[in-house]
Amino acid sequence: MAHDFDLDVTPEHDVDDSAVDALGYEELVGRISQLPPELRAPMGAILLERRTYSDVSQELGIRQPELVRAVQRGRAIIARAIAAGS
Repeated sequence: MAHDFDLDVTPEHDVDDSAVDALGYEELVGRISQLPPELRAPMGAILLERRTYSDVSQELGIRQPELVRAVQRGRAIIARAIAAGS
């Protein structure tokens, strides 16, 4: 199944991602698995494994601001999917 993702979602977009926090672990795993590949590892490490941004950025070899943006984009994509009922 092909998905069209807006990878340029930024905090300036008015996206309420509180629904992401309400997801159960299994549903969150499923939602993360549907994200673009470059967002899966950051989202999994931060939201599922509950690791620190510092630890994850070092492991993935990316700067913390890039990691924060990746997590924000992933959360926004999931929130939009929830809002759209998919």
